Amino acid sequence: MNIDKSPGWVRMAQIGLGAVILILSILVLLNPVMGGISVIFILALLLFFAGIEKVVSGIIGRGRARLVSIGLGIVVIVISLLAMTYPQGATAVIVILLGIALLVDGISRIIHSLRRRERGRMSNMFGIGVGALEIIFAIAIIVYPNIGIALAGILIGIALLITSIQILAAGLTGHSRRNDTLTK
Repeated sequence: MNIDKSPGWVRMAQIGLGAVILILSILVLLNPVMGGISVIFILALLLFFAGIEKVVSGIIGRGRARLVSIGLGIVVIVISLLAMTYPQGATAVIVILLGIALLVDGISRIIHSLRRRERGRMSNMFGIGVGALEIIFAIAIIVYPNIGIALAGILIGIALLITSIQILAAGLTGHSRRNDTLTK
């Protein structure tokens, strides 16, 4: 394996971007709810542009499907604008839906564990315990959606922090490019 140093401009870009990501990750960890809401805002922005593309492709397209494309594109634009206007509400709705999914999974695990006879008693008890824990977390998330938003923000912040450290290390050492050479 042959390791080449990255060019100076790449290393400076890595250091700069790594520093920006480091600062943003610290901000997200200091206010994890805003980190979760920011993700929803960015996703809504992406959907906004996807909706615009749908409308444009419907306008320039041919056939009966073009009206459907325009209509669905307008729906996507409206929903994405609502999510961007009220990102905390959109985030809360998504977290509540995930909480409901967790609740259903917990109930399913308990029912499945109670009905299983072929497995050992310890395995069934573990399944019931996991299901009960899921139900407790789900109820907490449904009743207090900010808990789920904060948890998502914390996980995002930790991931960004680790990413920033890796990017900074690559920029500082210059060992970001690896060329594997095959010997014949």
